Amino acid sequence: MNKPDTSTRPNSPAPGDRLAQLRDALATQKLGGFIIPHADEHQSEYLPAAAERLAWLTGFTGSAGMAIVLTREAALFVDGRYTTQADQQAHKGFAREHLIETPPAKWLATHPRKGDRIGYDPWLLTVGEVRRFAEAAASAGAELVPVTTNPLDAIWDDRPETPLGAVALHPIELTGEEATAKIARLQDELKAKKADAAILTQADSIAWLLNIRGSDISHNPVALAYLVLPAGDRPQLFIDSRKLSNSVRDALSAVAEPVAPSEFLPALGTLAGKRVLIDPQTASAAIATRLADAGATPVEASDPVVLPRARKNATEIAGTRRAHLRDGAAMTRFLAWFDREALTGLYDEMQLAEKLRDFRAETARRDGSELVDLSFDTISGAGPNGAIIHYRVTPETNRTLRPGELYLIDSGAQYRDGTTDITRTLSTGTPTAEMRDRYTRVLKGHLAIATARFPVGTTGAQLDPFARRALWEAGLDFDHGTGHGVGVFLAVHEGPARIAKTGTAPLEPGMILSNEPGYYKVGAYGIRIENLELVTPATAIPGGERPMMGFETLTFAPYDRRLIDVAMLTADEIAWVDAYHASLPGKLGHLLDASEKEWLTAATRALS
Repeated sequence: MNKPDTSTRPNSPAPGDRLAQLRDALATQKLGGFIIPHADEHQSEYLPAAAERLAWLTGFTGSAGMAIVLTREAALFVDGRYTTQADQQAHKGFAREHLIETPPAKWLATHPRKGDRIGYDPWLLTVGEVRRFAEAAASAGAELVPVTTNPLDAIWDDRPETPLGAVALHPIELTGEEATAKIARLQDELKAKKADAAILTQADSIAWLLNIRGSDISHNPVALAYLVLPAGDRPQLFIDSRKLSNSVRDALSAVAEPVAPSEFLPALGTLAGKRVLIDPQTASAAIATRLADAGATPVEASDPVVLPRARKNATEIAGTRRAHLRDGAAMTRFLAWFDREALTGLYDEMQLAEKLRDFRAETARRDGSELVDLSFDTISGAGPNGAIIHYRVTPETNRTLRPGELYLIDSGAQYRDGTTDITRTLSTGTPTAEMRDRYTRVLKGHLAIATARFPVGTTGAQLDPFARRALWEAGLDFDHGTGHGVGVFLAVHEGPARIAKTGTAPLEPGMILSNEPGYYKVGAYGIRIENLELVTPATAIPGGERPMMGFETLTFAPYDRRLIDVAMLTADEIAWVDAYHASLPGKLGHLLDASEKEWLTAATRALS
């Protein structure tokens, strides 16, 4: 999560002054309001520093949100993961609104004055978002209007430069399929949909399709670019040439034509009379407008790369299994060190996060591999900071670990053969009865997902209650989804499937999803337990009538036995935890030293 420094810097106005300056800029353009999404021109979830407009304006640095600034009021919209963080970070000039309960479009339908012109940057809102906001503005008697110059950019004097990370080729030994074969497969799908071309805007889709990786966004090995995929010709890749070495350019030229980004809009203008596939949820409104102006016919459909990318092939699955064993060994080494050293009073949240990174780098070298990067900024939360769901430690919030509290660490790594994401909650002393109760309820939900069997066509929304039942029975819940899709040396968050109340995409074999229920007591502690799960093909169940899919657990590191109330677990749950723990020495032992093996043996002794 690459976040800019939103503090006051030389020649940079304070957040309150930024809001005032934006309102002055809106008045210059005769605008009564402006929409500021957490987005870039490619609709990335994680943004380069140059695109962190929302953070610069509001002070809020989360990875999801939106602000609407009107002449007399302003609102910041965040979901349940970020409510506490927004309260702590965001400037007081922004009212807090819940992104799900009071969506920005719903708010816009009642707050502007009649006749207001509400501006938006057409490169930063999707086709679908513009439709919703236009309808909302009209219901308030206002008008939604695109701007040619973003008024926020005009006042952001110290805006970072656009990234120019180098592009690398990702070899067939790790992708399992040549780019030419992927392109041909997608072109067949376009022909079946009677589309003449597709526009790809998302960096991970382009990286997967062309078997390339980049470094334009922190922790995400992707290159920002656009791609036009014709149904019967070579694709055009619109990318800054400074990102391409001669050898990479030569290799890429065999499958796609590299073109300067400045030629993207002119290229769209050549598609007159063509049926062009765009994803209304990820394509910027500016692209749809350019196509319409050129006389092309937009065909609205999902990004054609999303499903093929999510269905990992055998090579990708083998690579991610290797990555998770390596990562599990690193996590286990950290846990052993934590039990030995963390309670000396010498370590704070930042040092603990850095220590885990060191273990990952060293363990990768032991395994003959390399830690390329983390897969996101480590969430290292001690005591009450653990209750901030997407907590990001800063020098101001950094907290020394203390006895008798809980420590939550949610972290992941980028290896060339896989992407990892794991969360463990640890006790720093003797946990209270309430802590053990809450931890065990979260564990029960975690196990319910891990052991679930479900028919073909099941969605994440149908599985999500499995993770919440034990909490619901005690009048408890958590305000985030249970799981998200994960790439293979790509984004740690990927679609289309997710285990959540809003997860409408069916789960399919080969998809990798996180399994991370939690519980958060604001001001006290947070609990989350996370493994990654691979969706397995449907197989027969003895005595059953329908084959059922299931999950293969990919993540291997012990749970904290001190937090488990065994009396609350069923016999089957105890057997699963015992079997999981019993497998760890054999899976991870080759990367552990003698003392770490001894610790693991004690940490994984049977519950029963």
